Amino acid sequence: MAVDGIDARPELELVGVFVSDSAKVGEDAGRLAGMDRDLGVTATDDRAALIALAPDVVVYTAETETRFTDAIADFTEFLRAGINVVASGPVLLQFPHGILPEEMITALADAGREGGATLHVNGIDPGFANDVLPLAVTSLSRRIDVLRVGEIADYSVYHQAETMRRLFGFGQSMDSLPPLLRPGMLAAGWGSVVRQLASALEVTLDEPLVERHERLAADRDLSLLAMEIPAGTQAAIRFEVVGQVDGEDRIILEHVTRTAEDQAPDWPRSDRGSGCYMVDIQGSPNLHVEMSYDDDSGDHNVAGMLVTAMRLVNVIEEVVAAEPGIVYAKDLPMITGRGLLGR
Repeated sequence: MAVDGIDARPELELVGVFVSDSAKVGEDAGRLAGMDRDLGVTATDDRAALIALAPDVVVYTAETETRFTDAIADFTEFLRAGINVVASGPVLLQFPHGILPEEMITALADAGREGGATLHVNGIDPGFANDVLPLAVTSLSRRIDVLRVGEIADYSVYHQAETMRRLFGFGQSMDSLPPLLRPGMLAAGWGSVVRQLASALEVTLDEPLVERHERLAADRDLSLLAMEIPAGTQAAIRFEVVGQVDGEDRIILEHVTRTAEDQAPDWPRSDRGSGCYMVDIQGSPNLHVEMSYDDDSGDHNVAGMLVTAMRLVNVIEEVVAAEPGIVYAKDLPMITGRGLLGR
């Protein structure tokens, strides 16, 4: 999707593609991206050859959550070589302050300043849906009492079995707590959202962030696109990461994840059954926004991958123009789909 998006923008030129699967080496990038045509750029697994091309920017869409250290090493190498980076992960780099050691953040920023390059990590969640969108909505406020952002999702067609099973605990015994819900994990994964919103709104939060969760078992056997969920095992989850001020909830990141439409009827749900991202502001005025999406076939999970990729592609020029180091969503100018209408 990122390759296709780069090709769609006339001011961008694709000059190289890195692959981790040796079977793809030598293949044309257009064919690998499912575009049914050649782009004249062949894939390689030679990192040095790509760096030697001296690109302006690397669009980094590799899986990062299970290879955090490798991703940081990649970013450092690119930045020192003077290559800007826009990346979809690791997601906590969306705004890592208060989560990662400051010396690690400083080392990345220093690598950028050394090479004159900038790193920006974003996507849809953590990313646009809970940083750019809610901050834009707050510009309509006279007073903000509570800011809630979140995802309401149907994971029945989410094609990531290992993530669903091992991280979220779907299909697993209700007697065991999945890794995602162990103390500190939710704040590590989504605390960056709460902290960036607080920073942008100039709010000092209590420490530590508050974590809350609920789980529901399946009332019947479920057969999903990626996995099976036997009756009695975990089938739905709701969690919050909360930033408080003087013990009162002020900024809340919420996720409601179902694997069947009729689950947890008392939990928040979208006006559209497939789910949405939402922003809810209690204050003056009260404001509520829902953002939903799907692709041409109606698949919201495919569309979710697409909006993640396009946020990176469409932000390239502003990241290249930013000061060297690390730039966060709250500090970038407005990004638009300039030049895309009617193409």
